[in-house]
Amino acid sequence: MVVILHVLTRIAIVILAATLLAGCATSSQLPEVAGYGPQPVLPAPNKGLIPTINVVSAIGWGPDGLPIAVEGTTVSAFARGLDHPRWVYVLPNGDVLVAETNAPPRPEGNQGLRGWFFNRYQKEAGGAGPSANRITLLRDADGDGTAEVRTAFLSRLNSPFGMALIGTVLYVANTDAVVRFPYSPGATIIEAAPVSVLDLPAGPPNYHWAKNIMASADGARLYIALGSNSNIAEHGLDQEKGRAEVWELDLRSGSHRVFASGLRNPVGMAWEPETGALWAAVNERDELGNDLVPDYMTAVRDGGFYGWPYSYFGQHVDDRVKPPRPDRVARAIAPDYALGSHTASLGLAHSANTLSPRFAQGMFIGQHGSWNRKPRSGYKVIFVPFSGGKPSGLPIDVLTGFVRENGDCMGRPVGVAVDARGGLLVADDVGNAVWRVTSSTR
Repeated sequence: MVVILHVLTRIAIVILAATLLAGCATSSQLPEVAGYGPQPVLPAPNKGLIPTINVVSAIGWGPDGLPIAVEGTTVSAFARGLDHPRWVYVLPNGDVLVAETNAPPRPEGNQGLRGWFFNRYQKEAGGAGPSANRITLLRDADGDGTAEVRTAFLSRLNSPFGMALIGTVLYVANTDAVVRFPYSPGATIIEAAPVSVLDLPAGPPNYHWAKNIMASADGARLYIALGSNSNIAEHGLDQEKGRAEVWELDLRSGSHRVFASGLRNPVGMAWEPETGALWAAVNERDELGNDLVPDYMTAVRDGGFYGWPYSYFGQHVDDRVKPPRPDRVARAIAPDYALGSHTASLGLAHSANTLSPRFAQGMFIGQHGSWNRKPRSGYKVIFVPFSGGKPSGLPIDVLTGFVRENGDCMGRPVGVAVDARGGLLVADDVGNAVWRVTSSTR
């Protein structure tokens, strides 16, 4: 009994010390907007034993709760009562597919004191539950802005995320493979067994587990976004094979190649129609302070290298990475547009004459929100205007109100998509809802 009490006392001391260290972390010295745009402010790194911890407490919206929509727009619940909806995809007939998903079991991941804290805060923030492993179909046949049909479209998947329909074939990115299914227009369920198309890296600890896919305009290729297996390759580059990259898969031959690399965690992807460029939203590295490193979106160049893990925003060297690679740093491309530090910018969708004239051309971004910044950042959906195929101004807050001042978290936005009627759909994995934003003047 004495031994047990001694062990528990030691654990309590360790937890208290870590909590106090975290609580002593300084707040940001820069306004959040300083981390946005083509040339964000990049202060000196602020490294410490314990990173800033400023986690939210997930409580959900309640039966009638709603986020706050920007002036001139209205938000409504397209669907409630979902199970951790992370990603949305709109089919040609207007049906909406929702990936209800979460991380797969990862017994090898997040070990040690730091891992214990990370797991604790993931649970607190609403991100540690089991995965439903399901894609649900939502249909709004009467056009009233609420889905009256809901079916389990695909089940028995493995932490599914990205989806892409090409002709009569639906591709789904599980955490460990791209698979395909036959699709019939109007179908509300697919019962066919999956056919494997391409294995994806998912070895332990499978740190960034969500894999996204995007089809080329001609339907001949899939682009696959694959996040890193660590923060800064701290467990060795051998665990990063095939990670922090965007792959191009030739569907006819089945062969794939690295399209771009050095992208720590590319998630959302979207085509910019004026230039034809593939854009990606990328989550950058942690533990360099409240204001480093800004997440970003960028046009992904064929053959481009974007710095991870050796540098960030071009040639800004991360001296934590050993051994250094100045040859790789010299090649690193600075991304096009910063999206704020630790905002966890995940969703990305191009807008074309959506909601109102000020949202006519640009990108909507779903920002899941920080866990390691004071004050908090993200927890909203923003819009960045474009002109000539490039960002042309500061972001506009589109959907806010997800977190209260006391840290109570109603929801966390993730995937975004424009539906068949021009409304903006937002997957909220803590609120267990899909929101729909429309113009209030229509």
